[in-house]
Parts: sequence; C-alpha cells; structure tokens
Amino acid sequence: MVAKRWKACVFGGSGYGGGELIRRLLGHPHVELVRVASIDFVGEPVGRAHPNLEHVRDLKFEKLSAREAATGVDVILLGLPHKIAASQVPDMLATGARVVDLSGDFRMRNVAGYERYYATTHPCPDLIPRFVYGLPELNRDQIRAATCIASPGCFATTIILGLLPLARRGWLRGRVETVGMTGSSGSGVAPQVGTHHPVRAVNLKTYKTLTHQHTPEIVEVLTTAGATDLSLSLVPISAPLSRGLFATSFARVDASISEQDIHDAYDEFYAEEPFVRVPKTRLPEVAAVAGSNFAEVGCVVGVVDAMDTGDAVGTGDAVGTGDGTRLVTCLSALDNLIKGGAGQAIQSMNLMLGLDETTSLQDPGSWP
Repeated sequence: MVAKRWKACVFGGSGYGGGELIRRLLGHPHVELVRVASIDFVGEPVGRAHPNLEHVRDLKFEKLSAREAATGVDVILLGLPHKIAASQVPDMLATGARVVDLSGDFRMRNVAGYERYYATTHPCPDLIPRFVYGLPELNRDQIRAATCIASPGCFATTIILGLLPLARRGWLRGRVETVGMTGSSGSGVAPQVGTHHPVRAVNLKTYKTLTHQHTPEIVEVLTTAGATDLSLSLVPISAPLSRGLFATSFARVDASISEQDIHDAYDEFYAEEPFVRVPKTRLPEVAAVAGSNFAEVGCVVGVVDAMDTGDAVGTGDAVGTGDGTRLVTCLSALDNLIKGGAGQAIQSMNLMLGLDETTSLQDPGSWP
C-alpha cells in the first residue's frame, strides 16, 4: 500500500504533450497535480487549451519561474522545447524536485552529436550525466534509482523498440535503414505548413531526410544495448494522421541466425513487458495502439543470400542482400503523444517514485 501522495507540476502544459501529461496525472491515484505552468493561457482553466479537460478539475495555467514551479513538489514534468528546457533545469534541481524532461536536451551523452543535430550549443552539458534515459524496457532499474529522467523521443522510442531484441542478442550491426511515418501532432500545437490540414490530410511527404534529430539518439542507445558498428539512415514521412507513428526498419543479421531464433528473441525480450506487445496473428498497426501507452512490435524475416552467387538460399519471399546475411524487416507502432511522449514520461515517473509503473496508463485505447 502506498502511504504517500506525491505532488507534481507540469511545466509547459499548453501543448499536445502537456495535455496528455495533465490528463494522465488527473487520474493518478498516488500523484496529485498541484500546478500547471505555461506562458500561454495564463490565468485561464486548462480546458481552454485542452477541451477534453473542460471542467474536469479547477486547475489554471500559471506563469511561473522554474524555481517557483518546482518548489514544494516531488516531481516536475518538463514539456518545453529543446534548449529552453535545459535552461530551466538547474533552478528546478536546486529545489530538490525530481525532473522528467520530455525535450531532447539530456538524452544523449555525446554533446557534439546533440549540437550537430539540434543546431545549437548545449546550455548545460555538465548536467547530462545526472540524467537516465527513460526507456523502461532497457533501463528500468536505473530509472528506479534516478532523480533525473531524459524521456525518449517518439521516433527514437518506436525505432528502438523495433530493433532492441536484435541489439540485446548482439545480432544488430552495420547499417540500418528506417522509414518512419508520423502523425501531425508530433509537430506540436502551433500550426505550420507541414501540419496544415488541407495539405496533410491528402498527402505523404518526407522531411528532415537523413538529418532527423533523433538519429544519433537511436544509434547511441542501441549501441549501448549491444549493437556494433551501427549507423542509421532515417527517412521520416508526414502521414495523414493526427496521432500515431509507424516505423519500418531494415536490418541484416548473420546467416547463421535462423528465422525461429529471431522470432524467439522478440517473444522472449518482451514477454514480461507491460506495454509492448508482439502480435501473433497479424503485424503491428497504429490503430491498435492509438490513444494508449501500448506499443506493438514484430518482424518479417527474409531468406539468406549466399555470398558467392547472390542466389537466394531458403524458402522465404523477401529480397535478399547478396552478402551472406539475412534481412530482418522490423515493424513497430505506437501513439507518438503517449508511449512516444507523455505516457512514457509518466511510466518513468512511476518507477522513479516507487510506484507500479502501469498506474494511470493501463487503458487500452479504442478500436477502430
């Protein structure tokens, strides 16, 4: 039985991710959301920015400094853009509050990679070692002991979950190519050309091709998990969805690894995970996880290509590589705002506070 009711603050609560944080915290039995900070809608009820929260509770947006927001709370969930988020963290930590940061500022140990892909100088690199990467499927024990969490990006979460079983077995090496299709909510609440409905609803187009900022994050995490000589070519695509992210990653493993071995690796790695499913009668899909903190992963295993002739050996249908390897097409799907954002942050918060990690996150979403 949990004796203490923890106090929380959402800092940067007017965006889509902030709305999901607020929604999940308002229904949390062991954490009380005591304040929501924002520079928008100051003094107005949270329902002004999030119509689904109209009259749910008498909370208003407040304009607060980082220190004011963090004072007297146990945990602060930080939903600000990169660089801006990092500039607020020192004052938050000075109050003794735990921090869960949803920006990209503290996800990578490689500062040079951060500065290259985010095109900015890191404002406080000395704080990076204090943060644990908040992917429970990889770092659950470290998250439990942490006071600072860097919650993963949505593309990163999706792609890493799809490739992680291969990395943990030491099978993932060399170049991986990924195509990821994402919903418009991933671009934030402010209207942009890329999220304008008349264009987005009837279109598919790529953006940040081979330069997406989650690329070095993915490589760093998978390398830590056991991948070797890894490089990633990532092509993000704007999809005509409000929410959801679907990634298709093409990896090559040694020819000696059988198709059954690969499927067993996925089943075994995720067997005890509360929020990652490996469907048995179908492949992953967005509609099955949208609106929930669940993710789905799976793979299609190709035949082996012989090195000497390039001729296919085996009975599969997939196109081979001609280099004595087996092609594994890794598929993964999740809701970019929940498992790819606010829900995962709360999952890590639960672990950090010694709570059941599934608390306030167990609803399965809707179908269709």
